[in-house]
Amino acid sequence: MMRWLGLALVTALVLLLGVALGSVPLQPGDVLDGLVRNSGEAAVIVRELRLPRVLLAFLVGGGLAVSGAALQALVRNPLADPYLLGLSGGAGLGAVLAIAFGGGSPWAVPIAAFAGALVAVALVYRLSVVAGRRLDPLVLLLAGVVVGSFAAALMSAIIALSDAPRLRNAFLWLLGGFSSASWPTLALFAVYAVIPLAVLLLAARGLDLLALGEEPARHLGADVDRLRRRIYLAASLLTAASVATCGIIGFVGLVIPHAVRRTWTPMHRVLLPAAFMAGGGFLVLADLIARTVLRPIEMPVGVVTALVGVPLFALLLRRSLA
Repeated sequence: MMRWLGLALVTALVLLLGVALGSVPLQPGDVLDGLVRNSGEAAVIVRELRLPRVLLAFLVGGGLAVSGAALQALVRNPLADPYLLGLSGGAGLGAVLAIAFGGGSPWAVPIAAFAGALVAVALVYRLSVVAGRRLDPLVLLLAGVVVGSFAAALMSAIIALSDAPRLRNAFLWLLGGFSSASWPTLALFAVYAVIPLAVLLLAARGLDLLALGEEPARHLGADVDRLRRRIYLAASLLTAASVATCGIIGFVGLVIPHAVRRTWTPMHRVLLPAAFMAGGGFLVLADLIARTVLRPIEMPVGVVTALVGVPLFALLLRRSLA
């Protein structure tokens, strides 16, 4: 109980800091005033700029962490990552194609990224079927690496042939960020993410069984093939929505579930909601660092998560091998 209370307090503090700090620092009273009042500078900053951005970062971070925890159980590897299965490559290729060919709609890049991620998911699944070992953990990883590498090669070729402005836009998207966050974006992501997120949270017992291995799971009554398909599809869709919303942000789905598993519990009934809260808070904090450290210049959030995630992951890995 104390751990949950501590996690909730830390998460609430991070959310408050995310709303209060920025290019125009606000006092806690200003934040409260901006939430209550309908007019004034504080209300515009809080309601229209920072609150949707902070909430979107929290939901995306939580979704990536839950997807990472589910896929780590699926492939029985605590060091697996949601982007390892080719999703980032497919989404990046779709976004780069939209940027290179100048999609006029503001939704062109997110839609293209989401479509690219779905194509990557379908290709990985198809490769596992052709191999005759449908959703086998090893085949999934190998197929994901193949699809991701192929997409990255095509991406590099398109970027090399693009002009400078489009090249810069492509790199900024690939590094991830929340500069385009808005209430419509937040609402669209929340509506889309609720179903795959609920599927993964309700599959907590199945994830525990999969983590034991295929044969023990079958002996304990699990329909392993059906369970794998459901978890793979839900985690892939949730990750695809996250990538389409904010670009490619790494290490959240890798470090956070691993840290919660190591410091708290490997049981997914507790692990998944704890990873959601921790992942959301971590990404809000990373976004806060990205927009305040070098202000008024805003760093890509993916750079911050990598700079923080690499040493943190190295520390966790060292502790796990000790």
